[in-house]
Amino acid sequence: MYLQTPSVSRYSLGPSNFSTPANFIGTFPTEQQHTKLVTTSIPRSGLCISTKRVPKSLPIRKRRGGFVAIRCEGKDDGFYIRRCVEIARKGIGCTSPNPMVGCVIVKDGKIVGEGFHPKAGQPHAEVFALRDAGDLAENATAYVSLEPCNHYGRTPPCTEALIKAKVKKVVVGMVDPNPIVASRGVNRLRDAGIDVTVGVEEELCNKLIEAWIHQILTGKPFVTLRYSLSIDGHFSDQLGEEATKSGGYYSQLLQEYDAVILSSTLLREKFSLPVSEEPGANQPLQIIIARNPSSPIQVPVLTTEASSKVVIFTDKETTVEPETAQKGIETVVLDGMNLITILDYCKRRGLCSVLLDIRGNIGDFEEMLREGFDGNLLQKVVVEMVPIWKGSKEERFPVAFTSLGQRLRLRNLSSRNSCRSVLLEGYF
Repeated sequence: MYLQTPSVSRYSLGPSNFSTPANFIGTFPTEQQHTKLVTTSIPRSGLCISTKRVPKSLPIRKRRGGFVAIRCEGKDDGFYIRRCVEIARKGIGCTSPNPMVGCVIVKDGKIVGEGFHPKAGQPHAEVFALRDAGDLAENATAYVSLEPCNHYGRTPPCTEALIKAKVKKVVVGMVDPNPIVASRGVNRLRDAGIDVTVGVEEELCNKLIEAWIHQILTGKPFVTLRYSLSIDGHFSDQLGEEATKSGGYYSQLLQEYDAVILSSTLLREKFSLPVSEEPGANQPLQIIIARNPSSPIQVPVLTTEASSKVVIFTDKETTVEPETAQKGIETVVLDGMNLITILDYCKRRGLCSVLLDIRGNIGDFEEMLREGFDGNLLQKVVVEMVPIWKGSKEERFPVAFTSLGQRLRLRNLSSRNSCRSVLLEGYF
């Protein structure tokens, strides 16, 4: 493998603003019918939540600096960990190669501080939550979706921040699978006399950072296979109605994944590069597969910044359109179109998750799919059933699919509606 053009700058992570998906489950009490929106001041960090939806009937108490404490009496540990997961998702698409983490500080039945990890290299969720709580953190309970770190990396240990703040108890959603943490944070807190509870809403916390967990345990990116099927069972390049708009499932997928693999034939057929429309979304690295190209490759990108997030993989020396070449897009020539090599490339760029989007010429993906199934390189599948009838006489599935026979088994298969389409999700 060798490069035809010099490598561009590293993949830049982290937008300046974040959003919580509208379909996320786990909010403030739903039994309260009347709520009002209370605006709070933004801490100096500028990264903690600026508004909270507060039931009218709940007493609120302002303290110096304008912070609003929210009374949540009668709520169990699971309620606060679910809240941690909710606010953790404000960093979606921005924390790689770090995990998304949320933290909530509770005292006397009131939430007095919240925070999340916004971007690799910036302070962790616990630090922002403790800053938000201020002196109220003393003798409070800290809830955190992932075990607090106990080592020096880009930031100091969160365990020491919690100990210094004199919290009384820490409730942890899940133990960190990273070998350099793995219960060391829990043990450090207990040694300091802090009461620690572990494993609250563990499954939810695992799902929040499933790609990061896979990368930590295997050293490989988490790969999701995505494709569309017509009602009569044919592959389709078409995405469902509103799928690419803000809030649509495809727009959200692009925000969640570090990279997306596409066929160059999709671009020749006048499709544009897919872009997430979520507010403040950090766009994925666009990996263009050009198998045995017979004509110069043209990539429809508009800005230098967008060009830095495009790389072309091809299996023979080729040329690119002059306009494309001037944008400095990286081209990698492979001896064969190899999924392992592409995933190694992603790993070197610090990417934890890859979306393999089967559109365009299915033949471009045949070897990669076979390699993915045989080598257990695929972890998840998302299938969109679009409400169209193709009536095509072409082969219904790629050979890599039909050759699986009874070997294909999916776990945790689920379905949901997406506008007029039906989405199926499962794990290999």
